Amino acid sequence: MDDAFRAEMAAGYTFDEPVVVLGSPILGDEVDTDVRVAIPLSRINRHGLIAGATGTGKTKTLQLLAGQLSAFGVPVFAVDVKGDLSGVGAPGDPAAKPVVDRSASLKWTYTPLAHPLEVLSLSGNQGAHVRASVSSFGPLLLGKVLDLNDTQTSILSLVFRYCDDQHLPLLDLADLRTTLKVLGSDDGKAVLQDLGGIGPASLGVILRAIVTIEESGADVFFGEPEFDVDDLLRTTPDGKGVVTLLEVADVMDRPRLYSTFVLWMLAQLYQHLPEVGDLPVPKLAFFFDEAHLLFDDASDALLEQIERTARLIRSKGVGVYFVTQAPTDVPSSVLSQLGNRVQHALRAFTPDDADALRKTARTFPVTTHYDVEQTITSLGIGEALVTVLSPKGVPTPLAATRLIPPDSRMAPLTADELHAVVNASPLEARYGQTIDKESAHEIITARLAQAHAGAADAAAQATMRDQVSPTTATGLGGMTPAQQEREVQRQAKEIAAAQKAAERERKAQEKAAQAAARQRERTIETGIRTAGRVATSRMGQSLIRGVFDTIFGGKR
Repeated sequence: MDDAFRAEMAAGYTFDEPVVVLGSPILGDEVDTDVRVAIPLSRINRHGLIAGATGTGKTKTLQLLAGQLSAFGVPVFAVDVKGDLSGVGAPGDPAAKPVVDRSASLKWTYTPLAHPLEVLSLSGNQGAHVRASVSSFGPLLLGKVLDLNDTQTSILSLVFRYCDDQHLPLLDLADLRTTLKVLGSDDGKAVLQDLGGIGPASLGVILRAIVTIEESGADVFFGEPEFDVDDLLRTTPDGKGVVTLLEVADVMDRPRLYSTFVLWMLAQLYQHLPEVGDLPVPKLAFFFDEAHLLFDDASDALLEQIERTARLIRSKGVGVYFVTQAPTDVPSSVLSQLGNRVQHALRAFTPDDADALRKTARTFPVTTHYDVEQTITSLGIGEALVTVLSPKGVPTPLAATRLIPPDSRMAPLTADELHAVVNASPLEARYGQTIDKESAHEIITARLAQAHAGAADAAAQATMRDQVSPTTATGLGGMTPAQQEREVQRQAKEIAAAQKAAERERKAQEKAAQAAARQRERTIETGIRTAGRVATSRMGQSLIRGVFDTIFGGKR
């Protein structure tokens, strides 16, 4: 082996502090077993990238790092996409042929070791149920989950601000759905005007997106109890860091949602942890597998948030490692923040692959020992190009590295073993049951019911006033002063009109009485005259009858 290469590797990877060992440098077919390519423990928080084509060993590199960090007392969080990382909780098999062959080629003393394991699940089917409240998730991340454009995301931000101002907690999707429904109805027209004239149609688009992910079962990701990121920072009584795996194999059909959820966890860490600067032992190593899902279709605002988080969270003792196929999957603004690089093999089967390969080769430090582009395509399984940050902050020489085997089991835990880990977890009891607190849905529903009841009561009182005499206490008591004055004036006019009618009636009755009296007098006079005439007539008739009787001798 070239002496210059040996000297450069020895100088670049000799550190006077604890290190996480990756392997030994190789040149051609030779391995320099006198040198161990490693990452200084104090530089774990300088972030990193683990890249490579499918099947090149990225997951086992992650497992290798997680096991050693746990042994150093550093808690580890990792997304377990394929479900094969859980083997970190069981010791490796020293008799397995791949382990024996790899250890022999590196002159590495293999010590099998199990690491404390915690399993989380977004669905609650494969571990402690992890949830987030809609409010803490925020409009930017939720906009990515709902596949909203920038304009719709900004509208969602206004809705969130309205809920904050009105003290309406957004805990689950039902809260947000109810809020959008009310704002889009007649009851919310005034609010929409105050929010800048948002159209009900725009709210309808957001509402339909929420209904869609609810129908897909994604509503179980949101609610209470919300996951506490302090649970990612646990260590065992003997000082070992707990390896926390987020199992997402059962939600791989919703990659946009679970990848955004992991970003939420990272954002919560950033907001929650205090500034600590550079620590000899980091607080947490955060591994983000399938990282390209995070950046696909991400808005400029979201990319800015990711870049800011990656840049600043290292001063809080957290190292973030993106695991993906090609460095080009990660935006340049984020890639520039990643000081530790482990590049597994890439394959160039298409023109796009070849272009990505050339771009990847240009991102590594210049070296005289490798044709980087050719080396990347010729690396075997469990081999990678490595460069890390030294304690002085200087990138180490680029080294094609044969990686040591993980000290834990290469295969995943069995179903029974995994079930035992979940049942023994204190997090299962803490997050197992959903808590339904009073939130926006209940508050808005109660307010609407109260408002409708008040309107019905007012209508009933108005109807009562129409039916009850205004002169009663009930009638006048329900009127304004102006209404009362008008009502008094109306009543006075009615009284005056009644008095005039009564006077007319009195006079008419007097006149009728006088006429009746005169009529009686005339009737009496007529009767007297008539009686006289009758009497006179009857006396004459009697005289005539007496004369006839005399003349005719009284005969009939």
